[in-house]
Amino acid sequence: MHGIGFLQDLAVIMVVAGCTTVIFHRLRQPVVLGYILAGLLIGPHTPPFMLITDESTIRNIADLGVVLLMFSLGLEFSLPRLREVGIAALAATGVEVMLMLWAGYELGRWFGWRTTDALFLGAMMAISSTMLVIRVINESGRKHEQFARLVFGILVIEDVFAIALIAVLSGIAISGTIEPGQAVETIGRLSLFTVVALVLGLLLLPRLVDYVASFGRSEMLLVTALGICFGGSLLAAAAGFSVALGAFIGGAIVAEAQSVKRVERLIEPLRDMFGALFFVAIGLLIEPRLLFEYAVPVLLVATFVIVGKTLACTFGGLVAGNDGHVSLRAGLSMAQIGEFSFVIAALGLSRGVTSDFLYPIAVAASVLTAFVTPYLVRSSDRIADVANAALPRKVRGLMAAYANWIAGLKPVEENVAIAQMLRRLVVHIVINMALVVAVFLAAAWVKPRMLQWFPQWTAGDTIRRSVLWSAALVVAMPMLIAAYRKADALGMVLAELGIREGAAGARTYALRRVLGKMIPLAMLVILALLVMALGSAILPSHEVLILLLAGASALAAFLWRSFVQVHARLQAALRDVMQSGREGEN
Repeated sequence: MHGIGFLQDLAVIMVVAGCTTVIFHRLRQPVVLGYILAGLLIGPHTPPFMLITDESTIRNIADLGVVLLMFSLGLEFSLPRLREVGIAALAATGVEVMLMLWAGYELGRWFGWRTTDALFLGAMMAISSTMLVIRVINESGRKHEQFARLVFGILVIEDVFAIALIAVLSGIAISGTIEPGQAVETIGRLSLFTVVALVLGLLLLPRLVDYVASFGRSEMLLVTALGICFGGSLLAAAAGFSVALGAFIGGAIVAEAQSVKRVERLIEPLRDMFGALFFVAIGLLIEPRLLFEYAVPVLLVATFVIVGKTLACTFGGLVAGNDGHVSLRAGLSMAQIGEFSFVIAALGLSRGVTSDFLYPIAVAASVLTAFVTPYLVRSSDRIADVANAALPRKVRGLMAAYANWIAGLKPVEENVAIAQMLRRLVVHIVINMALVVAVFLAAAWVKPRMLQWFPQWTAGDTIRRSVLWSAALVVAMPMLIAAYRKADALGMVLAELGIREGAAGARTYALRRVLGKMIPLAMLVILALLVMALGSAILPSHEVLILLLAGASALAAFLWRSFVQVHARLQAALRDVMQSGREGEN
C-alpha cells in the first residue's frame, strides 16, 4: 500500500465502480450487485483481467469501507426510534433471528461442514439487508403501509442482534472454540461496553458535535464526525470487539445531536464512495472456481434464505399479534441477506476460523436473494391475498382471535402509566449498575499500569489496591446511591401492587415494608458480588476492606445529598441530549 501502486488500484476500482453504477441503474437493479460483480471481474482470481492483485490493498479498503458503512448505519439508528418500534417488532425479530440461526446451522451441518462454518452461516442468514429493503420499499411507494412499519421495526431490532452476533463471533474467532460460558461472558462484556459507551458518549459527544456545527464550517463538522467514527472503532478494538461495533455505536451517539442531518449530508458522499469500495472488495475476494464448485450449496442457501426468512418473519409477526396478511408481506420483504452478513463473513475469513468456500457462497447467495427482493416486495400484496384465501376459514378465525387476544394484553389507561414507570425504574437501575461495574473494571485495568505511569511511587501493593479501590468507590458513589434509590422506589411500587390493602389484615403495611426493602437489598448484594468478582485485581485484604467500607458508609451518609445532586445533573444532561435528538429528527 505504497506510492503509485495504491493510487493505481484505487483508480481502477473507482472507474469500474462508476461504470457499473450507470449500467445497473439503467437495468433497474441494485447497484450493490454491480459493485460485487465488478470486483469479481477485476480481482486476483479472474485470469483475463487481474487488475487488482495486492491483498493488503484489498483488505485495507474493505476494513475502511466496513467502518464507514457501519457508522452511516448507526447515524440512521436512533435510540428514540428503538424505543418506538414496540414489543411487537421485538418479539417478531427475536423469533425470526432464532429460527434462521437454527436453520442456517442445521443446513451447514447437513452439508457436512465444520461447526464454526455452520454457525457463521446461520448468523449470516439471520440478518436482512437494511439498505436494500428500505430502498425497495421507498421506491415502491409503500413506506406508509402497516407492513412497512413492521418491517422498519424489525430492521432496527435486527441491527441490535447483528451487533451482538458480531461480538460473540469475534470471541469465537479469537479463541477458535464454541463454549456456552464464553458466549455468555462475551454477551455480558458487550452489554457492559455498549451501555457505558452510550451513556458516556451521549453525555459528551452530541454536545461536542453541535458546538462544532455552530461554527458553520462543514469541514470542521466532517472531521469531528470522522474522528468519533474512527475513535469509536479503535476503542472497540481495544476492548476486544470488532471495529464495526465501535463505528456503529459512534454513529448511534452522533445521531442524538441536533445537527445530525448536516452530519448525514456530509457523510453521505463518503459513505457512498467507501461503501462502493467495500462491495467491490467483497467481489475481489471471491474465487469463481469455488462458485462453480459449490453451485448447489449456493442455490440451496439462497432458497433457504428466501423461503426460511419469509416463513420465519411471518411466524414472528403472527406471534407478535399482527394479522396474517401484514405478517406475510413483512416476511416477503425480509427475504434476503446483506451488509451485516458481509461483515460476519469477512470476520470469519480474516480470522481463519471459517473455510475458504463460505465467503463466496454467502456473497453469491446474497446476490441471488437481492435480485429477487424487489419482485417479492412489489408482489407481496397479491401473494398475501392468495395465501389468505387458501387458508381454511377456521384457521383465519383462530388467527384473528389470537391477534385480538394479544391486543387485549396491552396496558390501558392507568396500567400504561404504571408499566412505563416500572420499566423506567428497571432501566435506570440496570444502567447505574453497569456504570458502577465499569468504574471498578477501569480501576482494575489501571492497576498494572500504575508503576509505568508513576515510577517514583514506591508504595506497596496493599496501599495501591486500597487507593484504587477507594477512588473507584468514590467515583461510583453517585451511581450506587441512585441505583439504591431507584431500587427502593421499585420495591415500594411492587409491594403496593402485590399486597393489596387489607389483604393481609393488620400485617399489610408491615409486609409491604419488608417486601419493599428486599429488592434494594438484593440489588446491593448482586452489585457487591459483581464488583468483587470483576474488580478482584484491586480488592484489598479483608481487614482493610472493612475499614474502607466503614469510611465509605460514613462519607455516603455525610455527602448523600451532594452525590444525589451530582447524579441528577448527569441524568438531566443525558435527558436533554435525548430530547434534543428527538427534536432534531422531527
